[in-house]
Amino acid sequence: LEVPVSSQTLVFSKTSLQSNHISPTNPRAIYFNDKVYVGWIRGAELIEVAAFDPLLGAELYVLEQKQTAQPRFQLGAGCSGCHVAGNTRFVPGVLMRSIYAAATGSGVGEARSFITDHTSPFTERWGGWYVTGTHGATKHLGNVFFSGDSDLDNLDSLTGGNLKSLSAKVDLQGYLSPHSDIVAMMVMSHQTQGQNLISWLGQEARIALKEQAELDKGAPKPINEWAASTRFRLTYAVDELLKYLLFVGEAKFTAPMVGTNNFAQEFAALGRKDKQGRSLRDFDLQHRLFRYPCSYLIYTEAFDQLPQPALDLLYRKLWLVLTGQLQENAFATLSDTNRKAILEILCETKKNLPDYFYTAKRETE
Repeated sequence: LEVPVSSQTLVFSKTSLQSNHISPTNPRAIYFNDKVYVGWIRGAELIEVAAFDPLLGAELYVLEQKQTAQPRFQLGAGCSGCHVAGNTRFVPGVLMRSIYAAATGSGVGEARSFITDHTSPFTERWGGWYVTGTHGATKHLGNVFFSGDSDLDNLDSLTGGNLKSLSAKVDLQGYLSPHSDIVAMMVMSHQTQGQNLISWLGQEARIALKEQAELDKGAPKPINEWAASTRFRLTYAVDELLKYLLFVGEAKFTAPMVGTNNFAQEFAALGRKDKQGRSLRDFDLQHRLFRYPCSYLIYTEAFDQLPQPALDLLYRKLWLVLTGQLQENAFATLSDTNRKAILEILCETKKNLPDYFYTAKRETE
């Protein structure tokens, strides 16, 4: 599956299918790439796999964790309660939950939980997860246990930061890596909700276009434009995905983030580079996650297979943003330098861009 060992993250909260096997002393390991997530729990019956289908979203499978003559993936039963819900916009998806975790791995009382993406405040991230890496004075919920008596709003209680090793917390026998790398955590935080948004836009577009076709069929004469409901549904979903791809609302770093393994180097090495050696997978890690704030998810098969009308709208608005013709407040933090760099990188590395992208690039040279 070409899933790197360096992507390992460890979650000890009881928030998955085989929660009875998960605890702070036996965390669930998750490994991932751009298409696949693999969940492994020491001593559990099943290995869990989520694979993204360009049309259907996340397809959920299990594989019996025992040696057999012919191993078989089976569709996961009982997974849709969490993986097709409001937190995934009601499309089959994946999510990264953060909770106030007790020493057992269960949530504390009625305490709130959070879905993590790149906009999440760090003080709401990674509760119930182990996190290795350094991040200065930045606080997060990882590596910490809470009780019913805890003051959940007291940031001074978030003492689990800047952990370089898990050896004092977990017997790591059987795990492929001793790390739960902070850079891998941040990439997975971004990627999970980005993939859900791509799937959601695809679903919204297909529904809107089907309803438009029904309207056209019942019209007394041909209609050459979309109904207001069709346009609204498509435009709203396109805008939501575009803002996410351009990291609108990203939580800013207050200190540099440094991982404990080679995940950052391996991830960046997979980037499609332009003539200047720039890639959308290049990290910043000083002030934000990526050097050029446009998501690498734009290269995925799921993105390329969005319904063409939705893709046309998305490309047009992306072009307007990158050329400075669209000055919405949402994109105000995107500097002219970064707009130009993103446009140049895309023109040299992204297939099937509309021709007007290349015209705009020549005009900026």
